[in-house]
Amino acid sequence: MKVAIYGQFFKTDDILYIKELFNILNKNKIEFLVEQNYFNSIKNQVETNNIATFSSHDDLKNNFNYVITIGGDGTILSAVTLVRNSNIPIIGINTGRLGFLATIQKEKIKSAIIALINNDFLIKERTLLSVSTSSNKKDLLPLNFALNEVSVSRKNTASMITIKTYLDDEFLNAYWADGLIIATPTGSTGYSLSCGGPIITPQAKSFALTPIAPHNLNARPLVIPDETKIKFTVKGRENEFLLSLDSRVSTIKSNTEIFVEKAPFNLKMVQINKQTFIKTLREKLLWGKDLRN
Repeated sequence: MKVAIYGQFFKTDDILYIKELFNILNKNKIEFLVEQNYFNSIKNQVETNNIATFSSHDDLKNNFNYVITIGGDGTILSAVTLVRNSNIPIIGINTGRLGFLATIQKEKIKSAIIALINNDFLIKERTLLSVSTSSNKKDLLPLNFALNEVSVSRKNTASMITIKTYLDDEFLNAYWADGLIIATPTGSTGYSLSCGGPIITPQAKSFALTPIAPHNLNARPLVIPDETKIKFTVKGRENEFLLSLDSRVSTIKSNTEIFVEKAPFNLKMVQINKQTFIKTLREKLLWGKDLRN
């Protein structure tokens, strides 16, 4: 077995769990490489002798079985830019806060690795979004995909913007709002949820359109089939707006046509110890904790 280890940020509190992960992998003779930037941030904190590193998506093409992330959901979103369409499953160790995607609790690292060794897990595929623009803006490529959501929002102004939206070339609405979110089922528990969007189970073949603080109060979140091709243009008092793909932000010009559709590849996530999406919902949203139950 060969695994890649990735972290976005190093926190001092993570030292014990990083050491435990390295020890368990070594004890079970599992080959592992650490992403170069993360290695640089931990090399003075933990024993890193004889640890190999990798630095890019191209390096992951060399027969890796898994990518293990250390952090929270944001770390997994960042890891997606490394994994891309390589089909390498991601397993997330949660040293962050909420953890809808990083479902392996830091106290259960050993049992998670043993489960990997024993093939005691499921692979769950997650749909991604693909983005292009009429201007073929180069800074969107090759990372023109998103696991959670694609959103457009105002920039350098307090005034609302107008997002003229089409579904399969049929006009839907001109949203007067601070912005618009197109969320995958994975992203339905993120930014979209905080803006009043619906929760969608990961295996549902749907996307959600969620306006951000709409001026027209009858503009409600809309669930659409994931085969729908979405097009929108943005205009407002300013000539530039923000286009976000998960945590990556680009600036677009007024009236640029933006095209969003299902990406041609999926992301594979490892599910261990029956940590299902429904179980995660109950734990993270405290469902069923009402004292009247």
